[in-house]
Amino acid sequence: MKEVVPLAEGWSLRHRENLLPAQVPGCVHTDLLTAGLIPDPFLGANETDVAWVGRRAWTYVRDLRATDTAGEEEYERTDLVFDGLDTAATITLGGRELGRTRNMHRRHRFDVTGRHGLLAVEFASAYDEAASVRALTGERPNVYPEPFQYIRKMACSFGWDWGPTLVTAGIWRPVRLERWSTARLADVRPLVTVDDATGRVEVRVEVERTAQGTARSLAVRATVGDGLAEARGAVEGTHAVLTLEVPDVSLWWPRGYGDQPLYDLELALIEDGGGSEERPLDVWHRRVGFRTVELDRSADEHGTGFTLVVNGERIFARGVNWIPDDVFPSRITPERYRARLRQTAGAGVDLVRIWGGGIYEDDAFYDACDELGLMVWQDFLFACAAYPEEQPLRGEVEAEARDNVVRLMPHPSLVLWNGNNENLWGFRDWDWEPELRGDSWGGGYYLDLLPRIVAELDPTRPYAAGSPWSGSWDHHPNDPAHGTHHSWEVWNRRDYTEYRDSVPRFVSEFGWQAPPAMATLRRALPGERLAPDSPGMLHHQKAEDGNGKLNRGVARHFVLPEDDFDRWHYLTQVVQARAIATGIEHWRSHWPVCAGTVVWQINDCWPVSSWSAIDGDGRLKPLYHELRRVYADRLLTLRPGEGDDGPVLAVVNQSAEPWQARVALRRLRADGTGVAEDVLDVTVPARSVHRQSVPQDLAPAPRSAKEFLVADSEELRSVHLAVTDREFAYPLPDYDVAVESPMGAGTGTVEVVVTAHTLVRDLLLQADRLGPDAVCDTGLRTLLPGEQLRLRVTGAAETGANAVRAALFCVEPA
Repeated sequence: MKEVVPLAEGWSLRHRENLLPAQVPGCVHTDLLTAGLIPDPFLGANETDVAWVGRRAWTYVRDLRATDTAGEEEYERTDLVFDGLDTAATITLGGRELGRTRNMHRRHRFDVTGRHGLLAVEFASAYDEAASVRALTGERPNVYPEPFQYIRKMACSFGWDWGPTLVTAGIWRPVRLERWSTARLADVRPLVTVDDATGRVEVRVEVERTAQGTARSLAVRATVGDGLAEARGAVEGTHAVLTLEVPDVSLWWPRGYGDQPLYDLELALIEDGGGSEERPLDVWHRRVGFRTVELDRSADEHGTGFTLVVNGERIFARGVNWIPDDVFPSRITPERYRARLRQTAGAGVDLVRIWGGGIYEDDAFYDACDELGLMVWQDFLFACAAYPEEQPLRGEVEAEARDNVVRLMPHPSLVLWNGNNENLWGFRDWDWEPELRGDSWGGGYYLDLLPRIVAELDPTRPYAAGSPWSGSWDHHPNDPAHGTHHSWEVWNRRDYTEYRDSVPRFVSEFGWQAPPAMATLRRALPGERLAPDSPGMLHHQKAEDGNGKLNRGVARHFVLPEDDFDRWHYLTQVVQARAIATGIEHWRSHWPVCAGTVVWQINDCWPVSSWSAIDGDGRLKPLYHELRRVYADRLLTLRPGEGDDGPVLAVVNQSAEPWQARVALRRLRADGTGVAEDVLDVTVPARSVHRQSVPQDLAPAPRSAKEFLVADSEELRSVHLAVTDREFAYPLPDYDVAVESPMGAGTGTVEVVVTAHTLVRDLLLQADRLGPDAVCDTGLRTLLPGEQLRLRVTGAAETGANAVRAALFCVEPA
């Protein structure tokens, strides 16, 4: 049987004349940080001070001694396997070169049979590697002034409009010795389908044989579940195919549509000596789920659709974009993945898009998505640049794609392969085409190589050429009427209400920025007097004119605060939450024409002002709670009508059961007194939307600054103003605050009871002001006079009434 020897211990990093203890998996930055040789690059402007790390070569060393190779004489072959080397590396053993690598995103295997001595992995600077490739391929246009398209490395380690420039190097994924004889399992590809109620697994197996094993008789044996299905077959040369059928199989569903049953799939490679002489050689185990997935791109009267269909059920995808959760991805543990993805699912999300400027995540990510029912849209790793298609990159791209398609295809959560992020759009719209003058730019990857690889290796899943992509060059790549659409014009130049101006078929990117939580800012910018334009705030704002866009977004709706950072911080977070809610409410109300929204973005890789709902320290912004509201199965929304028409009520029901909704509509004055009210009884079928105009007598007069409209149903509320907040005649907010300790004093758990005496709009308790570990269970809430709200806070260091009241914010009159 194959033996695996992990090589996580005993590594050192050469630094000048010294050897530093090194962690594997890890990277140079984290090792230098542990040794106290560099400051934390996440704090202040330290990122700039450690830029030198990414511009020099580094070497990791470890003795591969007899204790590591003990017993290898019992095996015909010993391989040294690296699951991830970042990035351009020369590997030597005992002074002799084993090989060279230039791709962070694939595995590497070297035959080290009978060899030992000093194992060294010398990493060239990623900048030097990129420069050498650029010299071979020539220049290519790029959105950012860094050379990430010339090296198969996590693009955002070179910086992005939300991320620091911390160019890593190191053994970032596990390394091990594998000892084996006769043959080993090289690739296992389970093609999982469902035919009526029967689950089918076609297992395609590739084996590698030793010289001595060339003529040996081999077989593979597979089982699904606890004896639910079994199969056995001979290995012909280096190939074998097995088919297993599971009757009355339980289907895997996205969260909100059903359960997520997972079945163990086990495969054994055996030397087939007949009868009792069988000898096990290698084993493989994964969990699979039975489901079908299609992508409906049919043309209709609205354009060209883009609708995911799982087990025959058409789905409005409630999605988020995912970036690497740490700029040093070797620090992301399985526990951290699971915690972040549980947060994601808790926001009502059912689809996570892994963005093309990051990494193919660790298996722990996809395992968690399998269990949580989070569908995964996986980009191939190309983003915002023209990529050369010449060697040496082309061979690396193909090897990387094959490696990761095979690795990830067992996961039922994976529902879509996507060729790239914004490169088809960039070619057409960002002046790349004339600059390229006929040079390759990546189109051959997205429109030929990658779809061929997916069709060959994983034909059970759909492939899309890019995001955005209209489906053909007959339409603009970012045409909202065709395929996927990225809506960035609104954040960059317009007011968020203009999300309502169109109904794209599928919005795969849109977003609005806000700063992180106050406790995150205080940790990241120690000692700084915080202001929107203070040095640390500007350093941790990477977007072009980011603060200008934040300020303009606030000023369109509120009076922009001067010399009041707390107020600015609150209002920017309110505008972020409102902007995203505006888009999602509008687009969800137009299902099935629009079939999904994928918010940019759920997470951050460091403390920064960005589009995230969860900041770089893992704290929840108000946007997170707003996602939980607008991505719930049931949604109530009021939006402006066309022209001078009154507001429109949309009652959205994405649940599996009809919704008998009683909607209370109230037209109120600014002081909370009533003008008119009515109750509408609405029946909304499952997975459907009901839209109707608000009765004329309930609608505030056009441009009224003294009246507003409220819709309530069960625990849901929607508020409509006919003017902006800065124009509305808000009363001075008046509310009482009481603090209760249901678990006793000193526990850090309190219930904050707010009783409103006036209209209190967008009340927010910033719990992290009560202690860095404090969390509130509620985001923005609007109260009418006489209403009471209970907010539960855990982990608070301060629980006094004065401290709690100082942590409460709401909209105030202009």
